[in-house]
Amino acid sequence: MIFYRFVRAVLVGLAHLLFGLEVRGAEKLPDGVYILAPTHRSLLDIPFAAGVTARPMRFMAKKELFEKPFWHWVFNELRAVSVDRQGTDRAALRAIEAALHDGENPVVIFPEGTRYAGRELGPLQSGAAYVALRTGVPLVPVGIGGSEHPFLRYAGIPWFSRVCVVVGEPMVTPRADGTVKRSLIAATDRELRVRMQACFDEAREWSATRTGRSGREPGQRV
Repeated sequence: MIFYRFVRAVLVGLAHLLFGLEVRGAEKLPDGVYILAPTHRSLLDIPFAAGVTARPMRFMAKKELFEKPFWHWVFNELRAVSVDRQGTDRAALRAIEAALHDGENPVVIFPEGTRYAGRELGPLQSGAAYVALRTGVPLVPVGIGGSEHPFLRYAGIPWFSRVCVVVGEPMVTPRADGTVKRSLIAATDRELRVRMQACFDEAREWSATRTGRSGREPGQRV
């Protein structure tokens, strides 16, 4: 994971330098493996999420990112898992399960599945809950505030939003024997959504205050 550590050091370092990255609640991260479940408003959420721990983590990434030879090499070196967002990608879920069973690295799944805008979370895809129930590993809700409009302009001067990542209390999920019931997945998704929303609200409030918008939506973007 030397390549991962190098890339993480560069990207997280830039996140601290440019966006004043603040991570709250990192002490809540459990030992061993877990599923990090962040909100998703920007492609920059990937390095922001990587900032919560120095431990190598495996990210799920849309398969389109693997189509170009160079990026295919990069994401393979980062041990990212390719996922087809059209429907349920069972191969990707099995790969994530296998990584968790190995007990080596946490994994990152964005439960919203794609980028959304606004104060409210989008509907959650069931992949994170399903894998957590299949493996029995904790689900860690995370809110990322300030990434939706990372580049602002004040009085004609380009500026960077202040970004906050809030880590919530881990959800301990019982490992399901055999087939995971849809009702259990749905219940887990509902609880996860509530916890992610609380983390997101806290992160957005911190970001708005530090960016100087006093809770208002960002104005003109660069």
